[in-house]
Amino acid sequence: MSARRSSRRAAAAVAALAVAIGVAGCAPVAAEQPSIVVTTNILGDVVGELVGEQAMVTTLMRPNADPHSFEISAQEAAGLESADLVVANGLGLEEGLEQHVAAAEAAGVPIVEAGDHVDVLEYSSEDAAGADPHFWTDPTQMRAVVDALRAAIAEHVHGIDVTVLDEAAAAYGGQLDALDADLAARFGAIPEARRAFVTNHHVFGYLAERYGFRLVGAVVPGGTTLAAPSASDLADLAGAIRDAGVPVIFAESSQPDRLVQVLAEEAGLEVRVETLFTESLTGPGEGAETYLEMLRANADRIEAALA
Repeated sequence: MSARRSSRRAAAAVAALAVAIGVAGCAPVAAEQPSIVVTTNILGDVVGELVGEQAMVTTLMRPNADPHSFEISAQEAAGLESADLVVANGLGLEEGLEQHVAAAEAAGVPIVEAGDHVDVLEYSSEDAAGADPHFWTDPTQMRAVVDALRAAIAEHVHGIDVTVLDEAAAAYGGQLDALDADLAARFGAIPEARRAFVTNHHVFGYLAERYGFRLVGAVVPGGTTLAAPSASDLADLAGAIRDAGVPVIFAESSQPDRLVQVLAEEAGLEVRVETLFTESLTGPGEGAETYLEMLRANADRIEAALA
C-alpha cells in the first residue's frame, strides 16, 4: 500500500471518529432510573422481585442486621428524601429509622408502610404489649403487602412499565400461594402436642396463628430485641417449658444466643437450641439470601426439630 493511500485512510478514520463523537455529544442523556428506598432487607428483596431492572432499589438494612436497632448514615438519610418512593415495614419495627422516614414524608416523598396492609396481631406478656410487626412469618400476609406495593409503585414510580410490573406481581404472588400450601401441609404433619414455640422474642405470632402453633413464651418479653428479661422472667419461662414439655428453643440468627443457652440450662431439661432466620436475610450462601429462601429454610429446621 502506498504512503499516500495510507495517509488518506488515516485521515478518513479520524474524520469518521470526529463525526461519531459529535453525534454522541448531541444525543440526549439517558434519564436516570427511578429510585425506591426500602428500610428492611426482607421488603427490599420483595420490591426487587416486583420491579426487576425497572428501578434502582436501595435497601438500607444490611444482611444479618437487627431491624430494631440498625442505623443509617447521613448520606442514606438524604437518599430517603430524594427517592420516588420509600417502603417501610412500620408497626414500630425500624425504631432507629422512624425519624428519617417521617422527614422523607414531610419532604413530600410517598411512603408505603407494609404494616398498614396486613391483619395486625397483638403480642402480649406480663411486661409488654403492642402491635406485632413480624407479619412476614405468614406468607399470606406478605401476599397482601405485594398487592399494596404493586399499586403504590404503579402510582408513584414514573417510567415503570405497569404491564411488566403486574406480571411480576402475579408471578410472585403465585409463589407465595404455593409456599403457603406447602407450609400448611408440612406443619400440619407435625403432631399437635409438639407444635410449640419458644423464641428470643415475640417474632412468630403470625406463623403460629396461620399454622396452628402454640407460643409458650419468649426469652425477651416483648416484640423488640431492645427489651431485656429479668431473672424472674427467665425462671417463669423455664417453668413453662418444663410444664409444656418443649423439646426445642428457637434462637434467632441475627441475635446472640447467650440468653437462650442460659434459659435451656435453667429449664433443667434436655432442650435443644435451634437457630432460625427471623428478622433479617443473610448474605449470599448463608442460607436465607431471599425472603422465599428464608421461609423454606425455617420450615426445614422447624419440621426437623419438632416432627
